[in-house]
Amino acid sequence: MEPKSVWESYSDKQLKDMHTFNDAYRVFLSESKTERECVDNIVNDIEKAGYVELQKVIASGRKLKKGDKVYAVNMNKNVVMFQIGSEPLEKGMNILGAHIDSPRLDLKQNPLYEEKGLALLDTHYYGGIKKYQWVTLPLALHGVIVKKDGTVAEISLGEEEDDPVFFISDILIHLAGDQMSKTAAKAVEGEALNIICGNKPIKMDSPIKMDKASKTKTAAAAKTSAKQTAVKKDAKDEAEEKAKEGVKAGVLAILKDLYGVEEEDFLSAEIEVVPAGKAREAGFDRSMIMSYGQDDRVCAYGSYKAMLAVKSVKRTACCILVDKEEIGSVGATGMQSRFFENIVAEVMNLTGSYSELLLRRCLANSLMLSSDVSAGFDPNYASCFEPKNSCYLGSGMVINKYTGSRGKYSSNDASAEYMAYIRKVLDEGNVIFQTAELGKVDQGGGGTIAYILAQYGMNVIDSGVAVLDMHAPWEVTSKADVYETYRGYIAFLNGEGM
Repeated sequence: MEPKSVWESYSDKQLKDMHTFNDAYRVFLSESKTERECVDNIVNDIEKAGYVELQKVIASGRKLKKGDKVYAVNMNKNVVMFQIGSEPLEKGMNILGAHIDSPRLDLKQNPLYEEKGLALLDTHYYGGIKKYQWVTLPLALHGVIVKKDGTVAEISLGEEEDDPVFFISDILIHLAGDQMSKTAAKAVEGEALNIICGNKPIKMDSPIKMDKASKTKTAAAAKTSAKQTAVKKDAKDEAEEKAKEGVKAGVLAILKDLYGVEEEDFLSAEIEVVPAGKAREAGFDRSMIMSYGQDDRVCAYGSYKAMLAVKSVKRTACCILVDKEEIGSVGATGMQSRFFENIVAEVMNLTGSYSELLLRRCLANSLMLSSDVSAGFDPNYASCFEPKNSCYLGSGMVINKYTGSRGKYSSNDASAEYMAYIRKVLDEGNVIFQTAELGKVDQGGGGTIAYILAQYGMNVIDSGVAVLDMHAPWEVTSKADVYETYRGYIAFLNGEGM
């Protein structure tokens, strides 16, 4: 079966709607480079559309009824949305599930140091990356620093036109003989992914306060020769030693001035290092989007926007956007946590239909699209793909019956019956879709959150957007696929069940 072209099927109005949708999507990508930023922007959007925080509904004592729209947030890194349908919840929900974390670099807890006149930040990479792709790029810092008194300093530096950017150096080609003989996995080591963040030493007589450990060695004390003899030798030695870290001290002074934080506050910080710059249109024809973080924010965006688009549903519509998928869906904000199950229980209780048995029935009777990206066929690396079972940019929404690696390990393999139901729903919604595997059988593979929800006994299948350069600092999608997948999610949410 030859893949269809979405571009050739669209009317002028659909093309206009597609471009409008993608324009907003690019803004979302540019403003949502961390999980926290995603949640903040999504909550602001859905509240304008009438969604009410679940905790406010609980506090008010009112019940939920058909048509009500509620949401809940977990640790500022998950958000789950519900639009209550006309059928009882025990008959199941239509669920869209995506993740909002992306591969990146995280600052270590004790990151800042100085070496030979340069200030650097030590990092630990997050998720599956090719380390060599992250050198010599303009980088930005996003995240939070939380002080012991609970004060939160929000960090976003490197995105504005007049912001400084940061970078990781690479050895020049003239001296790269040893590096060039290494494998790609070893050419750049994880411990070499250190962010260069400063070069200017602070003046010892500067009025700007230095870091806490440096308060004993002000320039005035160092230059007062008359009183120097009264200073203990160890204090003098300490001042001289600290003077060797003037660049680090300068960085700390800037952080103190901008955010009111000390060096020790890095201990309770979450700062992510991401590519600097806005999402861009790609190609002479502006048909594609190039941006950081499209795995999996392209599906997250389409999923929550589909929730806003459906007007009235028979089966309760749900969208769950989670963290930590890139490292195994672990932790309190990953899909393996009990957050989702607990919130479903709260929603059922507010509809007057909660019991442990009814909760189990609701989850088992639910249908889910695990909204995640797939590997688009890349003609530059055609040998990694099996053409008949690959997905192509511009050919619509992608359905992966199974993912996993090699012998389908760590995969959710959807049933033939559920695959048939999805085909029916998408055809009735005039949605163009394609099916795919993640490359050749023995080439590698990957996973999603699908298998975790499938443990409840619900039908789950992977679906999303074809991506080029997946997990690279800049990933590429087709505008047509982004919009067609959004349309597919709407058709799914309106489905009446198997």
